[in-house]
Amino acid sequence: MQSIKVKSPATLSNLCCGFDILGIALKEPFDIIELTQRDQKGINIQHLDDFSLPTDPAKNIAGVALQSMLDALNYTHGFDVIIEKKIKPGSGIGSSAASAAGIVVAANQLLGNPFNKKQLLSFAMEGEVLASGSRHADNLAPCVYGGLVLIRDTASLDIIEINTPPLFITVIHPQIEIKTSFARKILPTEIPLRSAVTQWANVAGLVTGFLQLDYALISRSLHDVIIEPVRSKLIPGFDDVKKKSIDVGALGGGISGSGPSLFMFSENEKIANQIELEMKTVYNQLGIDYKTYVTTISNKGVEEII
Repeated sequence: MQSIKVKSPATLSNLCCGFDILGIALKEPFDIIELTQRDQKGINIQHLDDFSLPTDPAKNIAGVALQSMLDALNYTHGFDVIIEKKIKPGSGIGSSAASAAGIVVAANQLLGNPFNKKQLLSFAMEGEVLASGSRHADNLAPCVYGGLVLIRDTASLDIIEINTPPLFITVIHPQIEIKTSFARKILPTEIPLRSAVTQWANVAGLVTGFLQLDYALISRSLHDVIIEPVRSKLIPGFDDVKKKSIDVGALGGGISGSGPSLFMFSENEKIANQIELEMKTVYNQLGIDYKTYVTTISNKGVEEII
């Protein structure tokens, strides 16, 4: 095989109380990445979108991730790469992770799967460093592993895959910009013990709710008392979206990553669609452009397009 095309999914990270340790892959939206082997050394990148991302592989997230993998192989040939990004950069739903994870999973399959998932995740994290300046895996891991994952330890990449009940997910991406660096800078440096205990209990409850397929426990645990109170102030309409979504049956939800995208979980598609209507109403009234998605969990993560 000399060429492969994959779709690399958007992801939600944090999931309210699971800051930097929980992430989930979505069926939609997704980027499309096509990779073709060539005899000449080097990586040639072409973008089929309007985001004006760099094509220099040393300055491109996908290029940096792929080069890290090729260096580990002492690979003497090269690749032509075509990327069609359908996940807008800066959306808070894992655009950079989709690029980094998608390209290393595709290249690995093209080269006969010399690396396991943990190794692929490590290569992809090099691309994430270029994007955010730090090695974190809460968006990358669900891209590589699929489904819902817990990053128990980032340094050792101790990744735990977690089963979930069927879930529908409604996402709205207000067309505003929130820089991840600023969203991290405003976070508290010290946390009151009572808040920490509440947060730990919610994380434990959320994971248990997923494992026991207990929607009520999932709903009770989707609360963030540390990050959300600070970051929600950066997102117009946040409180209205959350209240109206819960009023029509959402299990709960919050900010994906550092924002501005917001997500809500629900038990069925009917409620998920109603949530979408409520979200649209809020942002229509605010006069802020947006994109919405009603989707489910991608249990495969990055997958080949046949």
